[in-house]
Amino acid sequence: MAVPGKEADNRSQKSVYRFDRVELAGAFGDMGTLLPIVVAMILINQLSPTTVFLAFGLFYLLAGIYYRLPIPIQPLKAVGAVAIAYPTVITESVIGAAGILFGAIMLALSLSGMVDTIARLFSQAVVRGIQLALGLLFLKKGVELIIAKELFLTGADSYSTGFPINVVIGVVVFGLVLLLLNSKRFPAALVAMAIGIVAGIGLGGLAGHSPSFGPTSVKVILPNPGDFWTAFIMLILPQIPLTIGNACVGTADTCATLFPGNSHLAKAKAGIFALSMGLVNSIAGFFGAVPMCHGTGGLAAHYRFGARTGGAPLMIGGVFVVVALVLGETGFALLAAIPQSVLGVLLIFAGLELCPLLRSLKTNEDYFVALLIAGIALAVPNMAWAFAIGIGTDLFIKKMKIKI
Repeated sequence: MAVPGKEADNRSQKSVYRFDRVELAGAFGDMGTLLPIVVAMILINQLSPTTVFLAFGLFYLLAGIYYRLPIPIQPLKAVGAVAIAYPTVITESVIGAAGILFGAIMLALSLSGMVDTIARLFSQAVVRGIQLALGLLFLKKGVELIIAKELFLTGADSYSTGFPINVVIGVVVFGLVLLLLNSKRFPAALVAMAIGIVAGIGLGGLAGHSPSFGPTSVKVILPNPGDFWTAFIMLILPQIPLTIGNACVGTADTCATLFPGNSHLAKAKAGIFALSMGLVNSIAGFFGAVPMCHGTGGLAAHYRFGARTGGAPLMIGGVFVVVALVLGETGFALLAAIPQSVLGVLLIFAGLELCPLLRSLKTNEDYFVALLIAGIALAVPNMAWAFAIGIGTDLFIKKMKIKI
């Protein structure tokens, strides 16, 4: 997919922060990934909205200040999926334990230099396969959100009247985003979010909600040994390979691809990404925050909708801090009232930014490895299998000098 705003790209190479409408639109580009998981975990796993959004907000602010690029902050997807599926087992204290453990492991891998050593296993073919897999998964999930029977993430049924309002909203928003994709006057993501909030409120997304401002309860979580064991077995083991491949190596590669020659790339390295995730999660886990990471898909989403500098994470970080400390339950309700189809549209365009990166590969052997990883990732829920098989196949092809 063509990249919008080459002139803006050139200007942003010379500026650390940009605070305009296009950058603000890019700041909201990753909501399709973040909100479904976060809202579901708050509702199902009984997490504090203030704790969750404050953690995301502060991490975004730190990322903007340090990296000075639109580095995303996302929930750990494997952790989120298991937590939502098994809420009676994955309690608030287990989620806290997962954050603490994940942070400690990332710190150890970063400070020991092991992340950089492991990163050498990820050839360009493997990295492109990971990016293609995530892009296709985003497309699949985006379509699922658009055709979902429930209009809202909270479960309100849009088909109770026999009219598929969620699909209609999705189609309309998709057309508008496509039309406004390169617009600076009406940035596509801002228009999509505005339509989503207005439509959600108009269709009863806030029905039964009484205005409630100020922070929700925040408490210190002290997990017991059983919580740590459950977190390690069920949440951390399936997450670590995905984090190294996507949040560390993939994000560093995507930064280099999207921002060639940018002076801030010196910090956008796999080992440093592991360090920032480790530092933040090892603290946030003690408050029961959703474990967080970076990610190549989130970076593509921010970039697709206009983010080019550290201004985007500063702006979305500020929004989340306001939601956490000022708007409280009402701010969370507003975000939960955005129709699923609007989030699906954002996911689709994020996926379409990742898939074309495959074109940089030169040989049939590289294409074989990348497509193999993507195919396995679509068929098997645990992407770690796709990474492992892809890396093994790539090494075997090179060792045996196989030509395809």
